[in-house]
Amino acid sequence: MKETVHKLDELLVMLKEYISKSSDTELRFKTNPEKWSKKEIIGHLIDSGINNTRRFTAALIEKEPYRIMPMKQDELIKVNDYQNSEIDELLTSLLSINIRIKKLMLLQNTQTLATRIELYTKGNMSDLRYLMEDYVVHFEHHVNQILKPVAA
Repeated sequence: MKETVHKLDELLVMLKEYISKSSDTELRFKTNPEKWSKKEIIGHLIDSGINNTRRFTAALIEKEPYRIMPMKQDELIKVNDYQNSEIDELLTSLLSINIRIKKLMLLQNTQTLATRIELYTKGNMSDLRYLMEDYVVHFEHHVNQILKPVAA
């Protein structure tokens, strides 16, 4: 898990640097009304962090296999109104939830990482290691979207 945590740290540093140099206009820009702005992607990462913290801990305390349910991402973006939120608040939330996630990851051992989970559909089995590593893969995907220059 140390490599996974290190990767998450790198992504958080990159994101923090990018946000510190970006204007609110750039962060709010939407290529089309159906797509998320960079602010909304950051909000999605907050929602994902909250949701995955719950998943990681529930997998360890509930009966195996713990069943992972999908997140209603578009609905969460809307009800949280990330588009109109202050970027400092969003960044603080994102960093805070990921501090907790990194600590949870580092607390795991071979046995806990092998905790069985069921991904979304009956019979689609994996383990906590996969879930934690996939969280960082997902996070990186969205950081790359945020870092991509806005088309003029």
